[in-house]
Amino acid sequence: MDFLAILIPFATAFGVAFLATPVVSRLARALEVIDRPDERRVNRRENIPLLGGLAVALGFFVGVAITVILFPDRAPYRGHLEGLLLGGLLILAMGAFDDRFSLGPRSKLVVEIVAAAIAIGYGFEVGHLRDPLTGAEWPMPAWAAWTVSVFWIVGITNALNLIDGLDGLCTGVAAIIGATLTIICWQGGQLIGVVVGVTFVGALLGFLPSNFAPARIFLGDTGALFIGFVLSLLAIEGYRQGSVLTFVVPILALAVPIMDVALSVLRRLRRKAGVMQADRAHIHHKLLESEGSQRAAVLSLYFLTVCFCVIALSFTRLQGYAAIAFLLAVLLLTVRLLRNLGFFAEPPAAAEGEHR
Repeated sequence: MDFLAILIPFATAFGVAFLATPVVSRLARALEVIDRPDERRVNRRENIPLLGGLAVALGFFVGVAITVILFPDRAPYRGHLEGLLLGGLLILAMGAFDDRFSLGPRSKLVVEIVAAAIAIGYGFEVGHLRDPLTGAEWPMPAWAAWTVSVFWIVGITNALNLIDGLDGLCTGVAAIIGATLTIICWQGGQLIGVVVGVTFVGALLGFLPSNFAPARIFLGDTGALFIGFVLSLLAIEGYRQGSVLTFVVPILALAVPIMDVALSVLRRLRRKAGVMQADRAHIHHKLLESEGSQRAAVLSLYFLTVCFCVIALSFTRLQGYAAIAFLLAVLLLTVRLLRNLGFFAEPPAAAEGEHR
């Protein structure tokens, strides 16, 4: 891809998201789609508008449309893009409805599975495994490919929603991960991944100034779920390049939200609570306690995300036993980090909250 094919969608998405954010903020206030703090949330400020994800999505959609219009030679990839756009619109509509009227977790899960099925039907699929020593690829049966793909898309979609607990956290972390996955797609010649990634990062950065601490608008489920959905599909594009160890590159790039979900599930199982029960023991809660401010905690998580993303990029060049040894070292260091942060201590008995 030439420089203009990258610059134009990025700049378009950035500008549209930046300019749309105050408009979306006024719309959310008019519709009374605002955050209502309670004792469970980190945020204590009144009447912060939700629906920020609409600004991100608008910037993303316009940026993609401009790319397709200005670069018609990309037309063969439109079918792939349509799967992302259709599934993304469904997730966006569900998130907006949830922000205004509140949906139960089962209803949201059904919609997420339908959106995942749409994306898979248009080609976003985990279709093979790879031998870590020889590099040989093994195709997966259709039922297994669909199962793994749905699990991945729905899991990452919700993982990004779970980390949306501090001002600017989800937006900034997603921008870092998105940039990393875009580089991986570029290395593997995955054109659709580069177009999606560049445009998506532009939209996120256009929204971030209004979302960083102290935030003037929140993503809401509208944005957090949409961001997770797009990243899950971008990771599948990156997986096509990947490394000798199947899917380890996107897993490492998304390590922060994935770890948060895994630790949350294990923590709740240990105290025999419901998996969906809220608490205040997420990674961002721990860092908020240690750092003392939202801004410092968010910047620390940005740095942690950058570290994992650099490791992910290095894995695209490692093969065989070296890749396995490096992965084991990363796992050991990660366990040590989590232990130092107190994640293996006995969890508190009472649930306190999930988001702000």
